[in-house]
Amino acid sequence: MRKSLLMLSAIVLTAASLAGCGSNSGGGGQAAPAAGGKDAGKETPKAPVTIKVQGWYTEAQGNWNATVEAYNKTHPNVKVVYESMSEKGDSQEGMKKLDLLAASGDQMDVVMYSSAPDFAQRVGAGILEPLDDYLKKDGVVVKDEYKIDPVVNGKYYALPGKTIEWLVLLNKDKLDAAKLPVPTEWTWNDYAEYAKKLTQGEGASKTYGSYFHTWKDYALLALNNDVDNPSYVKPDGSPNIDNPKVRFSLELRNKMENADKSSVPYFDVVSQKMNYRDVYYAGKAAMLVTGNWMVGELALNGKFKTAFAPYPKYDAKDPNGYTEVGADFLGIAASSKHKQEAYDFIRWYTTEGILTQGLFFSGWKKADISKNVEAILKAGKPEVTALIDRDSLLNTLKVNKATKLLVPPTYALQQEKEFTNQVELYLTGKQDLNKTIQTAQAKMEDIKKSNSK
Repeated sequence: MRKSLLMLSAIVLTAASLAGCGSNSGGGGQAAPAAGGKDAGKETPKAPVTIKVQGWYTEAQGNWNATVEAYNKTHPNVKVVYESMSEKGDSQEGMKKLDLLAASGDQMDVVMYSSAPDFAQRVGAGILEPLDDYLKKDGVVVKDEYKIDPVVNGKYYALPGKTIEWLVLLNKDKLDAAKLPVPTEWTWNDYAEYAKKLTQGEGASKTYGSYFHTWKDYALLALNNDVDNPSYVKPDGSPNIDNPKVRFSLELRNKMENADKSSVPYFDVVSQKMNYRDVYYAGKAAMLVTGNWMVGELALNGKFKTAFAPYPKYDAKDPNGYTEVGADFLGIAASSKHKQEAYDFIRWYTTEGILTQGLFFSGWKKADISKNVEAILKAGKPEVTALIDRDSLLNTLKVNKATKLLVPPTYALQQEKEFTNQVELYLTGKQDLNKTIQTAQAKMEDIKKSNSK
């Protein structure tokens, strides 16, 4: 077994020893027949099968109780309950608790993971049940039904729930003050020019044109909309960072943060433990490259008028709208005693259910974009949703096109850490670009070799 899988198994087993023996607390089944009396001998109706949906969202973040209730009303033989794994809505905390459940034997039916690497790691650990037989029985061709295709070694272990496409948020007041139009098609060089024109002031009162967070996505700006290979690692585990688009991305950030001083410096982001939402809401950065989950958050928390632009292109000749994609991955726990019922809920939720939920963007190709937007905005306060520029939002969503989703090897999270460590050294002036790429490449290759034994 590969080293990364052994590591995950060790973590799960250690956690299980701390947690003690779990109990299979849910489950449906058939009620016991009456022992005597007038109903003796009559068959007792089956109790509804209880299945658990387990994720990290809080109720405020996910509106899950109303969502599962909508399903239960039309499926009387099933009782779906949502169980949050994190009081803070933290996906990493949630996944650790799911690993504990997998080890302890507690009931698991529908489980969620927030990223392709985390999902792939759990597939490798045997936590998820293959969906291929269920999909075949339903006549579902995943790549025809959904915007992304989460296939792993030729098999399906999950369907995409909330689907993330990246775009750019722009403070419309600052844009108007600088007499800049809302972009409908632009390059990263255009973005850098906008950032310079939107940067104002000095010292503590300075406001920047741009903000990039610490995630690896922001070290891969120009690679993220590569149609065929937008990932830092190839499907076989080989590094994909020694190429012009990655070099361009890192040079662009270094120029904007340390030369032009038009984007918040990486050192400040880390040392001050900045939160990208807070930076944008406070007006400290006029542009924020981020995922479409922010539309729902803006409907609740917007402070000023926000416009939207498509994800910038590497080259002006590239097609417009290709963007980094991600998703919540919903699968059946291999230990579930109610796999068919779990699959039925997953299929409903990833098609009609997200629209019922009214908070997220659907990855279902048949979903109506305009209705999806209206459902999300309906959850917000009218005076706040009025601050969202609907025209630019709809234009951006309609031109968005998903790049190919590459589910990486199970050890990709180790490679990601090594890459981002080297990027930090570069952006803080501790090493040059060539050493950054070469060192990251070598360390990622070593991880691949050690996991291939």
